[in-house]
Amino acid sequence: MNYHLIAMSTGGGNDPLGMFLPLILMFAIFYFMIIRPQSKRQKEREKLLSNIQKGDKVITSGGIHGTVSSVDDTTVIVQAADNVKLRIDKVAITTVLPAKGAETPVTTK
Repeated sequence: MNYHLIAMSTGGGNDPLGMFLPLILMFAIFYFMIIRPQSKRQKEREKLLSNIQKGDKVITSGGIHGTVSSVDDTTVIVQAADNVKLRIDKVAITTVLPAKGAETPVTTK
């Protein structure tokens, strides 16, 4: 009888891989469905903001439409109307339409 209790307590088929496999699979699905696409969109946004040039038409997160007059490291001067220039942070820009005559950038979906 003692031998039977020892065999049950030490054996029993406790496979660590079988225990953690659902957790590993959930993390893999989470990575490929959420983390990877988000980092890809972040890289595309950084590329978009770094390629802003004078003459590009932009739309800000506040809904302001205008044309870029000058570009700094972190800000841009946007001409919203005649004699109206606004200094806007680059991170507030949501859409960039290239200047006329410039190449249209290829966007990936």
